[in-house]
Order: sequence, then C-alpha cells, then structure tokens
Amino acid sequence: MLEKFDRFFVRANQTLIGVMMLVMFILVFINVLGRYGIGKSWAAAEEISTFLMIWVTYLGAGLALREGRHAAIDMFQDKLPVGLRRPLRVLLGVVILAFFGALAWLGVRMSIFGWSQETIATQMPTGIPYLAIPLGAIMFCMHLVLTFREWVDRRWEEIAMGEADIGLEEKIA
Repeated sequence: MLEKFDRFFVRANQTLIGVMMLVMFILVFINVLGRYGIGKSWAAAEEISTFLMIWVTYLGAGLALREGRHAAIDMFQDKLPVGLRRPLRVLLGVVILAFFGALAWLGVRMSIFGWSQETIATQMPTGIPYLAIPLGAIMFCMHLVLTFREWVDRRWEEIAMGEADIGLEEKIA
C-alpha cells in the first residue's frame, strides 16, 4: 500500500513538474517570437515563467533528494567510524525534517500575508507564487519520509533504479 502510494506520489510530482516546464517553455518561446518578430513582449509571460521556475525548483527538490543529487559535504561523515555514520545520518534526517517543517509553517504564513497584495503583470495574489515554499517543503518532507531508510544508508542507486523499474513495469503491463 505504501509502495503504491510512493509510486503515485513520485509520478504525480514528475508530471506536475513536466507540465510546469512545458508551460514555461511555451510562454518563453512565444515571448521571444513576439519580442523579436513584432517588437512586443508580453509582461505576464515573463512573470508567469519566473513563478513557474520557482515552483519547479521547490517541487523538484524532493525528487533530487531521492537520487542524492543535492550538494553535500560527506567528507566528515566518511571519516567517522562505520558505526557512527548511520546515527549521524539519522540525526541529519531529523534536522532536515525539522527545517523543512519550519519552512512549510513560515511559508504558509508568508502566503497568507501575501494574499492581499497583487503581482505586477498578472494582478494575481502574491500568495499564489508564495505557496511554492510550503508545498515544496511538505513534498520534500514526504519524499524524505518515504525514502528515509534508503537516504540514511545513502542508497541512491536503489531508489533511482526502483523508479526506473516503475516505468518499465507500466510498459510491460
């Protein structure tokens, strides 16, 4: 059951990011054609593209975590005796969860605060782009919780291969 949810969660996250990147590409492409073709650009396209880039970054952070793609300095933990490495990683995981929990809480507060203000080009509430922070933080926490054991053991390849197998299983079925 949890494995099925994990697969759905990863697929939904990947699909959402893919759609956002596609929309961002289309908006930028149309804006470039307009700017150089007819000498006019669409300010809303720039603003929406910027917001989408921020959303993609926050929502993609959890997927990057699953594959060990975040910058890290492992030298200290690699120098520790093998018996201390795992407890250190557990502690780091708890600290990361606490940090992203606080980020989610503060992001919600920031979104609420920004809801009464409007963006310049699209006139939408600034709380909407700000929602990327708490939603991205919550999704990051979910990715970490769902792969905590593998993350602690630094088994990135197993996680990545498991997700690759998901696509293979769907093609076979």
